[in-house]
Amino acid sequence: MTEGTTSAAEGGDTLTRLEQEGEIAADYLEGLLDIADLDGDIDMDVEADRASVSIISDSGGRDLQKLVGRDGEVLEALQELTRLAVHRETGDRSRLMLDIAGFRAQKRSELAQLGAKAADEVKASGKPVKLDPMTPFERKVVHDAVAAAGLRSESEGEEPQRFVVVLPA
Repeated sequence: MTEGTTSAAEGGDTLTRLEQEGEIAADYLEGLLDIADLDGDIDMDVEADRASVSIISDSGGRDLQKLVGRDGEVLEALQELTRLAVHRETGDRSRLMLDIAGFRAQKRSELAQLGAKAADEVKASGKPVKLDPMTPFERKVVHDAVAAAGLRSESEGEEPQRFVVVLPA
């Protein structure tokens, strides 16, 4: 087998490992919800070669907004804590994505629109467009939207002020 290819067994192993990450994360988050006395259901999936865990609520998620925080700050912190809990159990670094009350899904949609709009602006003007600073998750969504529009983009600056620049073709 050549480098860069994976066998079906390796793909199955990866899926099993990511499902295990999701199970560990779900257990950790269920404990957190119990401690915080919050109601929420946990949904697990594997998306784009990473475990994805969502906390959703039948009651509209109003209580869960506390776990999102202002501009998703609490969500980001909980994601890192959940990744650490997975790392503690598996010994492997996790790229798990956490969403709470649909916040990240909504943000992804808004950022994809922002990336497409910036790409249209660059196509029309022929000049690069610099966007406001973003988290790594946000930048990734914008980079993907720009690439889908047929342009390229780069991240510049230092965290936490790192931002995306959309470049002409």
